[in-house]
Amino acid sequence: MLRSLAKTALSARSHLARHTSPTTAKTFYSAALRSTAIPIGRKTAHFAHNSIRSFASETTAADPEQEEKVIGETKKKTFQAETRKLLDIVTHSLYSEKEVFVRELVSNASDALEKLRHTQLTDGSLDSGKPLEIHISVDENKNTFTIQDFGIGMTEEEAISNLGTIARSGSKAFLENLEGDSSAASTKDKIIGQFGVGFYSAFMVGAEIKVYTRSVTPGSKGYCWTSDGSGSYEIAEAENVAVGTKIVIKLRDECKEYSKESVIEGIIKKYSNFVDYPVHLNNRKINAVQPLWTKDKSQITDDEHTEFYRYVAGAWDKPQFKLVYKTDSPLAINSLLYIPQRHMEVLGMQREEPGVSLYSRKVMIQAKSKALLPEWLRFVKGVVDCEDLPLNVSRELLQDQSLSKLRQVLTGRVIKWLENEAKVDAKAYNLFFEEFGTFIKEGVCTENESTRPNVAKLLRYESSAGATGDVISFKDYVERMKEGQENIYYTCVPKRKFAEESPYFEEFKEKGIEVLFLYDTVDEFVVNNLRQVGNHKLVSIDAADIKDAALEAATPKADAEDAKSSKDDLLAKEEAKLEAENIADWFRQTLGMQVRKVDVSKRHMSHPAVVTEHDSPAVRKMMAMMSGAAKVGEESMPPTPTNLEINVNHPIIKKLWTIKSQDPAFAKQVAEQIYDNALIAAGVLDDPRSMLKRLNTIMEASLSASAASKSKDTVMQAKKIEVVEGEKV
Repeated sequence: MLRSLAKTALSARSHLARHTSPTTAKTFYSAALRSTAIPIGRKTAHFAHNSIRSFASETTAADPEQEEKVIGETKKKTFQAETRKLLDIVTHSLYSEKEVFVRELVSNASDALEKLRHTQLTDGSLDSGKPLEIHISVDENKNTFTIQDFGIGMTEEEAISNLGTIARSGSKAFLENLEGDSSAASTKDKIIGQFGVGFYSAFMVGAEIKVYTRSVTPGSKGYCWTSDGSGSYEIAEAENVAVGTKIVIKLRDECKEYSKESVIEGIIKKYSNFVDYPVHLNNRKINAVQPLWTKDKSQITDDEHTEFYRYVAGAWDKPQFKLVYKTDSPLAINSLLYIPQRHMEVLGMQREEPGVSLYSRKVMIQAKSKALLPEWLRFVKGVVDCEDLPLNVSRELLQDQSLSKLRQVLTGRVIKWLENEAKVDAKAYNLFFEEFGTFIKEGVCTENESTRPNVAKLLRYESSAGATGDVISFKDYVERMKEGQENIYYTCVPKRKFAEESPYFEEFKEKGIEVLFLYDTVDEFVVNNLRQVGNHKLVSIDAADIKDAALEAATPKADAEDAKSSKDDLLAKEEAKLEAENIADWFRQTLGMQVRKVDVSKRHMSHPAVVTEHDSPAVRKMMAMMSGAAKVGEESMPPTPTNLEINVNHPIIKKLWTIKSQDPAFAKQVAEQIYDNALIAAGVLDDPRSMLKRLNTIMEASLSASAASKSKDTVMQAKKIEVVEGEKV
């Protein structure tokens, strides 16, 4: 009973010591012992006192006056031939950057502290007498790097086994001993080491390495392990060795930068800022930011979110959206993701880098990883910690299959997250889309067919049914489609005014069919990649031969005209049809190669003509850039031949038909102008300056005709006056 209570109190003390001050830990632990109201034995009391002392102590290192000294016989041992080869690989080939030696040594120190913490739960006699901390010191004058932990330490046999044999992981062996122990789940999650090679990364920068170690087991002696990495090592008993492990690296001349405090501080914050234990550099605590992704969502305050976001994003604003995402299947993932208020690409600056870093057991594996999320989600900031990733020995590369699975899971969750934000606060989401909509559109264009429809749910556009600035989703559009409507209609225009004045829009407006207004050039590529939403095709209102029951339904006005026309003489109708075909044929001959064909339009419109089957403005711009036609001084590309639909009932067409035989040259100019006007309405006439001369000619003729008509009216009026005056006489 007493042992169980002591273990419970110690467990609480261990947790508090890592997350509160030593004084707070001591206070809560003492209160826990007092609350049992049961006297404890001398052994338990002694254990409790020593444990409290280990956390309350402000000592950060061994007494400088009692430096470690070798006092025993030095035993020289030789690495095996295979071990020497492996050591050479580790030193020169395994790691891509030398700086990772700091990450590896800090991880090993954290593991040593975690082993001690766990072992103390079952054996109260174990006590290092120091706080569970990691201390690093650098000295530019001596060109040294030193790291010390007050963890579990090693015996002579363990030092020979763990340091003298590459790829023998003491942490892995420790985890194997915990198999079947359900109470050790948290400890298993916090042990970082796996491969037994991390320590040897120190040889990348060290000319000589000394390891002072003493096991926490009562009565253990201290030892000094020394090697220059050339093929042998020495081990001897030493005095004044503190419980735990201290590694002193004499840096190579070309690696002097690692004796600078600023350099080491940057490396620690980059790789090891979130290890479970405090890391001190030259007696100053470095890892001040908590790994918030390990906390429960409800326990994280807004201020903590803001602080953490600013740390991981290197920003000063506040995140507009935040996501705490944890799951155990199909992978064990702990993540904390944010979306900023603004992005820098909008200012024309360079392309943003990915903003999410990959961690494994709180140790960074990849900073700003390009593999975690697709490129279109590069605006997302945060951290993803995945314990299940099968890392390679250097902990720098990952298996493609597992990483692909992680990417798939995260991408789907981010899309769902944004979709939920839109449901919670549509106004806030619309502001987000206004800023980051281009990224979403990029996602529609680049994602595969299985993911693309989900990304499309995030799109927002203005429509003819809403006011300027009001945007809707495809889902909103589908829910209010007219009965029998089959397609989703859109038009790509620079401004809303152009859409509402477009000849293509008139019939849709007349029949009350909603049209989406797409203002960005990239929107054309979005709809071309998307093609349909659910069972509804995306159709541009300027498409030819649109088939839709809702569009084909006649309006009351049209019904009245049909009823009236049904009473007309059939011969007159046939003559009118023949005349319309003749007009279309004349246009075809007059315009020549500029058009593919000319048809009599069936659209309800007030314009004389429209073009269909034409290249979009965005496509034309891209073709011009590819051909080099956009260069200064070069002629613009000629418009691709289109289909022309003419409105034979329009006054301009009727008058043109009457004067074509009287003035063929002028009639041709008017026909060409009608065609150019149709190209302008479609947004595919690159340079309207080409038609200025023709326009001037037409206006001159129009003014001359108007003047002549006015002069004729004046003469006729004068003759009438003369007649009247004569009659009076």
